[in-house]
Amino acid sequence: GGQKGKPMIKNIVFDMGNVLVDYDGDLVCRALIPDEEMRKRIYTTVFVSPEWVKLDMGIISEEQGLKAMVNRLDTPEEKEAATRCFAQWHLYNMRPKKGMEELTRQLKEKGYGLYICSNASVRLLECYRDVIPAIDCFDGVLFSAEVKCMKPQKEMYEHLYRRFRLDPGECYFIDDLEENIQGARDTGMDGYCFSDGNVEDLRKVLEQIKV
Repeated sequence: GGQKGKPMIKNIVFDMGNVLVDYDGDLVCRALIPDEEMRKRIYTTVFVSPEWVKLDMGIISEEQGLKAMVNRLDTPEEKEAATRCFAQWHLYNMRPKKGMEELTRQLKEKGYGLYICSNASVRLLECYRDVIPAIDCFDGVLFSAEVKCMKPQKEMYEHLYRRFRLDPGECYFIDDLEENIQGARDTGMDGYCFSDGNVEDLRKVLEQIKV
Protein backbone atom coordinates (compact mmCIF):
# COMPACT_ATOMS: atom_id res chain seq x y z
CA GLY A 1 0.00 0.00 0.00
CA GLY A 2 1.49 3.31 1.09
CA GLN A 3 0.32 6.76 0.15
CA LYS A 4 -0.47 7.34 -3.49
CA GLY A 5 2.53 8.54 -5.43
CA LYS A 6 5.03 7.49 -2.77
CA PRO A 7 7.33 4.78 -4.14
CA MET A 8 8.08 1.64 -2.20
CA ILE A 9 11.52 1.47 -0.65
CA LYS A 10 13.38 -1.38 -2.34
CA ASN A 11 16.98 -0.60 -1.40
CA ILE A 12 18.78 0.30 1.82
CA VAL A 13 22.02 2.25 1.36
CA PHE A 14 24.54 2.29 4.21
CA ASP A 15 27.45 4.53 5.04
CA MET A 16 30.38 2.48 6.31
CA GLY A 17 32.30 4.30 9.07
CA ASN A 18 30.37 4.60 12.35
CA VAL A 19 27.41 2.81 10.76
CA LEU A 20 28.44 -0.67 9.59
CA VAL A 21 31.81 -0.46 11.31
CA ASP A 22 33.16 1.45 14.28
CA TYR A 23 36.10 3.56 13.12
CA ASP A 24 38.74 5.01 15.42
CA GLY A 25 41.84 6.57 13.84
CA ASP A 26 43.73 6.33 17.12
CA LEU A 27 43.66 2.53 17.38
CA VAL A 28 46.63 1.88 15.11
CA CYS A 29 48.67 4.56 16.91
CA ARG A 30 47.85 3.06 20.31
CA ALA A 31 48.85 -0.37 19.05
CA LEU A 32 52.16 0.63 17.47
CA ILE A 33 53.45 3.66 19.42
CA PRO A 34 54.13 3.28 23.17
CA ASP A 35 55.08 6.92 23.79
CA GLU A 36 52.00 9.07 24.35
CA GLU A 37 53.42 12.38 23.14
CA MET A 38 54.67 10.83 19.91
CA ARG A 39 51.38 8.98 19.49
CA LYS A 40 49.41 12.24 19.58
CA ARG A 41 51.70 13.85 17.03
CA ILE A 42 51.50 10.91 14.64
CA TYR A 43 47.73 10.62 15.00
CA THR A 44 47.25 14.28 14.13
CA THR A 45 49.85 14.25 11.34
CA VAL A 46 48.33 11.22 9.60
CA PHE A 47 44.64 10.99 10.47
CA VAL A 48 43.65 14.62 11.05
CA SER A 49 45.36 15.89 7.93
CA PRO A 50 44.45 17.52 4.62
CA GLU A 51 46.08 14.52 2.92
CA TRP A 52 43.63 12.13 4.61
CA VAL A 53 40.72 14.05 3.05
CA LYS A 54 42.47 14.13 -0.34
CA LEU A 55 42.94 10.36 -0.15
CA ASP A 56 39.20 9.93 0.46
CA MET A 57 38.64 12.25 -2.51
CA GLY A 58 40.91 10.07 -4.63
CA ILE A 59 42.91 13.09 -5.81
CA ILE A 60 46.35 12.07 -4.50
CA SER A 61 48.09 8.71 -4.37
CA GLU A 62 48.97 6.97 -1.11
CA GLU A 63 52.67 7.65 -1.85
CA GLN A 64 52.01 11.38 -2.25
CA GLY A 65 49.89 11.48 0.89
CA LEU A 66 52.42 9.69 3.05
CA LYS A 67 55.28 11.82 1.76
CA ALA A 68 53.49 15.06 2.70
CA MET A 69 52.59 13.68 6.15
CA VAL A 70 56.12 12.50 6.91
CA ASN A 71 57.60 15.83 5.76
CA ARG A 72 55.81 17.56 8.64
CA LEU A 73 57.61 15.40 11.23
CA ASP A 74 61.06 16.11 12.65
CA THR A 75 62.79 12.96 13.85
CA PRO A 76 63.57 9.69 12.04
CA GLU A 77 61.65 7.86 14.82
CA GLU A 78 58.51 9.90 14.17
CA LYS A 79 58.79 9.48 10.42
CA GLU A 80 59.21 5.73 10.81
CA ALA A 81 56.26 5.48 13.22
CA ALA A 82 54.01 7.51 10.88
CA THR A 83 54.99 5.29 7.95
CA ARG A 84 54.14 2.16 9.94
CA CYS A 85 50.79 3.51 11.14
CA PHE A 86 49.87 4.59 7.64
CA ALA A 87 50.76 1.18 6.23
CA GLN A 88 48.67 -0.71 8.77
CA TRP A 89 45.73 1.52 9.76
CA HIS A 90 43.17 -0.65 7.96
CA LEU A 91 44.16 -3.62 10.13
CA TYR A 92 43.41 -1.78 13.40
CA ASN A 93 41.04 1.14 12.98
CA MET A 94 37.83 -0.61 11.92
CA ARG A 95 35.67 -3.12 13.79
CA PRO A 96 32.24 -4.41 12.77
CA LYS A 97 29.55 -2.53 14.71
CA LYS A 98 27.77 -4.78 17.17
CA GLY A 99 24.29 -5.79 15.94
CA MET A 100 24.78 -4.69 12.33
CA GLU A 101 25.52 -8.13 10.90
CA GLU A 102 22.21 -9.45 12.22
CA LEU A 103 20.27 -6.39 11.01
CA THR A 104 21.86 -6.58 7.55
CA ARG A 105 20.98 -10.26 7.18
CA GLN A 106 17.40 -9.60 8.27
CA LEU A 107 17.04 -6.85 5.66
CA LYS A 108 18.45 -9.17 2.98
CA GLU A 109 15.94 -11.88 3.95
CA LYS A 110 13.13 -9.34 3.55
CA GLY A 111 14.27 -8.86 -0.05
CA TYR A 112 15.88 -5.42 0.07
CA GLY A 113 18.78 -4.52 -2.20
CA LEU A 114 21.70 -3.49 0.02
CA TYR A 115 24.37 -0.97 -0.95
CA ILE A 116 27.28 0.92 0.60
CA CYS A 117 28.03 4.58 -0.15
CA SER A 118 31.05 5.76 1.83
CA ASN A 119 33.66 8.49 1.88
CA ALA A 120 36.74 6.26 1.81
CA SER A 121 40.14 5.98 0.18
CA VAL A 122 41.20 3.39 -2.39
CA ARG A 123 42.85 1.38 0.43
CA LEU A 124 39.37 0.20 1.38
CA LEU A 125 38.89 -1.46 -2.02
CA GLU A 126 41.54 -3.99 -1.01
CA CYS A 127 40.22 -4.81 2.44
CA TYR A 128 36.55 -3.85 2.87
CA ARG A 129 35.49 -7.49 2.54
CA ASP A 130 37.44 -8.26 5.72
CA VAL A 131 35.87 -5.54 7.88
CA ILE A 132 32.27 -5.00 6.79
CA PRO A 133 29.76 -7.24 8.58
CA ALA A 134 27.65 -9.53 6.34
CA ILE A 135 29.52 -8.32 3.24
CA ASP A 136 28.06 -11.25 1.29
CA CYS A 137 24.62 -9.58 1.59
CA PHE A 138 25.58 -6.40 -0.26
CA ASP A 139 24.71 -5.81 -3.91
CA GLY A 140 27.09 -2.94 -4.51
CA VAL A 141 29.75 -0.77 -2.91
CA LEU A 142 30.78 2.78 -3.86
CA PHE A 143 33.75 4.58 -2.29
CA SER A 144 34.36 8.29 -2.80
CA ALA A 145 37.96 7.82 -3.97
CA GLU A 146 36.75 5.80 -6.97
CA VAL A 147 34.68 8.69 -8.31
CA LYS A 148 36.71 11.67 -6.99
CA CYS A 149 33.87 13.32 -5.12
CA MET A 150 32.39 12.93 -1.64
CA LYS A 151 29.16 13.01 0.31
CA PRO A 152 27.36 15.37 0.73
CA GLN A 153 28.15 16.46 -2.87
CA LYS A 154 25.23 15.53 -5.07
CA GLU A 155 27.60 13.96 -7.62
CA MET A 156 28.47 11.22 -5.15
CA TYR A 157 24.85 10.10 -4.82
CA GLU A 158 24.29 10.39 -8.58
CA HIS A 159 27.25 8.07 -9.16
CA LEU A 160 25.57 5.57 -6.81
CA TYR A 161 22.24 5.69 -8.68
CA ARG A 162 23.91 5.46 -12.08
CA ARG A 163 26.37 2.70 -11.27
CA PHE A 164 23.77 0.39 -9.73
CA ARG A 165 20.74 1.58 -11.76
CA LEU A 166 18.85 2.73 -8.68
CA ASP A 167 15.85 5.02 -8.44
CA PRO A 168 16.59 7.43 -5.55
CA GLY A 169 12.92 7.40 -4.54
CA GLU A 170 13.17 3.65 -3.95
CA CYS A 171 16.28 3.98 -1.76
CA TYR A 172 16.65 4.75 1.94
CA PHE A 173 19.99 5.99 3.28
CA ILE A 174 21.60 5.36 6.69
CA ASP A 175 24.48 7.70 7.60
CA ASP A 176 25.85 9.08 10.89
CA LEU A 177 26.13 12.69 9.63
CA GLU A 178 23.09 14.93 9.18
CA GLU A 179 24.68 16.80 6.24
CA ASN A 180 25.05 13.51 4.35
CA ILE A 181 21.39 12.66 4.91
CA GLN A 182 20.45 16.16 3.73
CA GLY A 183 22.65 15.72 0.67
CA ALA A 184 20.84 12.47 -0.10
CA ARG A 185 17.42 14.12 0.33
CA ASP A 186 18.46 16.85 -2.10
CA THR A 187 18.88 14.13 -4.74
CA GLY A 188 15.59 12.37 -3.93
CA MET A 189 16.73 9.69 -1.47
CA ASP A 190 15.24 9.86 2.02
CA GLY A 191 17.16 8.61 5.02
CA TYR A 192 17.86 8.40 8.72
CA CYS A 193 20.69 9.99 10.70
CA PHE A 194 22.26 7.20 12.77
CA SER A 195 24.42 9.55 14.86
CA ASP A 196 23.65 7.89 18.20
CA GLY A 197 24.69 4.41 16.99
CA ASN A 198 21.58 2.84 18.54
CA VAL A 199 20.92 -0.28 16.44
CA GLU A 200 17.55 -1.02 18.10
CA ASP A 201 16.24 2.44 17.17
CA LEU A 202 17.56 1.97 13.63
CA ARG A 203 15.73 -1.36 13.38
CA LYS A 204 12.48 0.31 14.43
CA VAL A 205 12.93 3.05 11.84
CA LEU A 206 13.54 0.47 9.11
CA GLU A 207 10.48 -1.52 10.14
CA GLN A 208 8.37 1.62 9.65
CA ILE A 209 9.44 2.37 6.08
CA LYS A 210 7.67 -0.43 4.21
CA VAL A 211 4.12 0.81 4.55
